[in-house]
Amino acid sequence: MQDIHFILKKYWGFSNFRPLQQDIIEAVLQKNDVLALMPTGGGKSICFQVPAMAMEGICLVISPLIALIKDQVETPCSKKALIPWPFTPAFYRNKKTLQNAAYGNYKFLYLSPERLQTRLFKEFLPAINPSLIVVDEAHCISQWGYDFRPSYLRIAEIKEELPSVPIIALTASATAKVQLDICEKLLFSKNYKKFQQSFERPNLTYSVFNPTSKQTKLLEIINNTLGSALVYCKSRKQTQQIAEMLQMHKHSAGFYHAGLSNKERNKKQEQWIKNKIRIMVCTNAFGMGIDKPDVRVVVHFDVPDCLENYYQEAGRAGRDGKRSYAVLLYNYGETDALQLKAKIKFPAPEEVKKVYTALMNYLQVPAGSGEGISYAFDLADFSQKFSLDKFLSAGVIEMLGRQEVCLPTMNRALIFLHWFLPAVKKIWKIL
Repeated sequence: MQDIHFILKKYWGFSNFRPLQQDIIEAVLQKNDVLALMPTGGGKSICFQVPAMAMEGICLVISPLIALIKDQVETPCSKKALIPWPFTPAFYRNKKTLQNAAYGNYKFLYLSPERLQTRLFKEFLPAINPSLIVVDEAHCISQWGYDFRPSYLRIAEIKEELPSVPIIALTASATAKVQLDICEKLLFSKNYKKFQQSFERPNLTYSVFNPTSKQTKLLEIINNTLGSALVYCKSRKQTQQIAEMLQMHKHSAGFYHAGLSNKERNKKQEQWIKNKIRIMVCTNAFGMGIDKPDVRVVVHFDVPDCLENYYQEAGRAGRDGKRSYAVLLYNYGETDALQLKAKIKFPAPEEVKKVYTALMNYLQVPAGSGEGISYAFDLADFSQKFSLDKFLSAGVIEMLGRQEVCLPTMNRALIFLHWFLPAVKKIWKIL
């Protein structure tokens, strides 16, 4: 086994590890399951790349986004060790890559959680015989696994196939509840090791402004800071509008959101990474895992939905340790909307009972009956008749749907409905 300090010096050019990095690496080399919580820019990648280079065999790295994978393979050791899989959906290329992995030609194999479930990967897994499994951005297990990427909840299947292979889960943002969820869903051993670095970023200055004009304030911020910048917006349309506004004021700016083609997104990301454009105006589709050290300012043009997202996005500034800035712009209408959203998403028990009782009365359905019957439902009429807030009512009905108490026949329409257009919808009752 190669010395970890030799590997660090050879591939990264560093003589010493950052705080906790060596402890994490040694725990992995001792074949412990590891949960590592480190701030954005804290050097998480080294915590799995160094031990993987020291161990025999291949390292599987499970990452959520192509952009993240692309950024990872451009790290200092990538030219000698890292091979991504896949960048194209072609069957032949995937099979050839797995064959090469099985022959020991690669040291790292990057893939999405969905790829773990493919028949092709499962066929090659015994031959690949990995020595280490990495789950990068592990908070996505809780954030995405229960909604639109259920494959995150099935990562543990590989642990069942390879019980002696250690797993290291890495994240920059995880509450105590999410930490527990990560360990449970990945089937961590009882003696797993947890390492948590301070999330304080002493080089990062946080500021909050309630300006009369957000655009004017944004221009002031951009004019008074040097280096690369990120501007986060909530809507796709807004990213383009703000980018065009900045361009009109002679700033080099581009926009990025999930509605762009893969080719466009890759091109824009490359331009920003290589400093061909200074400012990227984007939705939260941009940034996860992208390690650009010289970002001097991150501006949130809108208030993020949750504190964890804000911390992670703001933390993309100043990864090189130099003085940088995180700025949040808000107005009172936004804060009111966020409070309403929280109330809708997490209604109080008495509100749930109130809406449920009113729903039974409105539909004239005794509790415990009505299974398999479809009912016409007018949210506006229902809310008015029982003096209920229509947004809160829609939120409770959506929550009841998640619990399979009642199932909307058009769930996406109801989700849209409780924000914008209360109207007549069908509700499928399972009581």
